[in-house]
Amino acid sequence: MKVECYDENGAAVYDMIVRHILQEVQVTRSIGDLRVYVDPREPLFIIVVKLEKASQPIVIEDFTEYEFNKAGNEMFIKIKDETYLPDLLEKLWEREGRNKIHQPNRYEVIIDDPTSDLEGLVVRDPQDDLKKKVYDAIFRIIPEGFRVIDHRSEDNIIALTCTDEMMKDEWLKKTDEIISEVKNE
Repeated sequence: MKVECYDENGAAVYDMIVRHILQEVQVTRSIGDLRVYVDPREPLFIIVVKLEKASQPIVIEDFTEYEFNKAGNEMFIKIKDETYLPDLLEKLWEREGRNKIHQPNRYEVIIDDPTSDLEGLVVRDPQDDLKKKVYDAIFRIIPEGFRVIDHRSEDNIIALTCTDEMMKDEWLKKTDEIISEVKNE
């Protein structure tokens, strides 16, 4: 992690703030690199985060068995592990509609007249969960009032350029430079 600022005391304070927030949101070990560039004279705040890879997505086959009943035009899903049941129900409600999903008990879900194939359905993606937590941390770190934001996200890099004025091209170039540094390390 690196905080860059013309004012060394300001950089040290921001370093402490960033570390505290990352610890509070519980993403410290999930971040491969983090760079902050602050220049209050401009006013400019840049943050670039490189995420570590999270575990593999949880798919429906990981914790269920399912079978289609042609006679009743129903899909029967047997739950082997309840851990991801709330996530599964949410996904099924999105895909099929809440009125077609029935749960007679905690180990069984029935879909009336299913319209989509369940094979390979991603029920929970830890990488998405990680990104949500990191964005939460980033928006806590950004100085209050800096509401003009240029956002860039690709692969495992998240970058935000923030100001309370009109965005300048040289600031975006500085962000590109920091992204390049982070990618190459």
